[in-house]
Amino acid sequence: MPSPIPSLVIRPHDPAQRRRAWLLLALAWLGSLLIVAAIVATVASRGPRSETITRLAEADRESEALKARIAVLERSEQVAKAALADVQQTLREREEEIDGLRVDLAFYGRLVGGGKREGLAVHALRVKPVKDSKAWNFTATLTQNFKRGQDIRGRVMLSVEGVAGGKLKTLDWSALTQGQDASGIEYSFKYFQQVSGTIMLPADFAANRVIVRADGDAGRVEQEFSWKDAVKGEESDDVRQ
Repeated sequence: MPSPIPSLVIRPHDPAQRRRAWLLLALAWLGSLLIVAAIVATVASRGPRSETITRLAEADRESEALKARIAVLERSEQVAKAALADVQQTLREREEEIDGLRVDLAFYGRLVGGGKREGLAVHALRVKPVKDSKAWNFTATLTQNFKRGQDIRGRVMLSVEGVAGGKLKTLDWSALTQGQDASGIEYSFKYFQQVSGTIMLPADFAANRVIVRADGDAGRVEQEFSWKDAVKGEESDDVRQ
């Protein structure tokens, strides 16, 4: 007679074995996450990130090329500006040289006469300020070719017209020299002579025009010069025309 099959099976309870099962399951899940993360990172590194790095490198190269181009253009501009400044300075020097030659030509033309004899004339006037004062040194150039080879004698005086206190005012020779050399500065020459002296202007006086008067045995002559031209040492007549 067979043995009866028991309806209940009694097995011993092992908590440690259950924990090991859960631990293995957790490790397997964590491992699957790590594998997925590695796959995603690999795909990402081979995709948009690599393209971004490439574009960034190209942008850097283009930026450096543009910087180099800008540096070249800036240098070219500096060279062009320097060359232009040199040309302008050369032109100014040439213009000054031509002006000087014109003045010399007019001066020697008056001495030679060119077939036309002229009497006493005031060829040029130049005034220069005396430093730290209201005094001005002047040089007047007198010429004549009427009495060739003969000495002519006389005296030179100046007067200056301008504005003082908002009103027109003329300073005569006596006021300009403060009573010294009241009769003027003496001259004596055959062809030309530069007569020099010093005048004093009041502190509130703005000069506009200066008049040179030469009087002697060759006659009397007056020549007007603008103060601005006299300061620059230029002529006021028609020499440059």
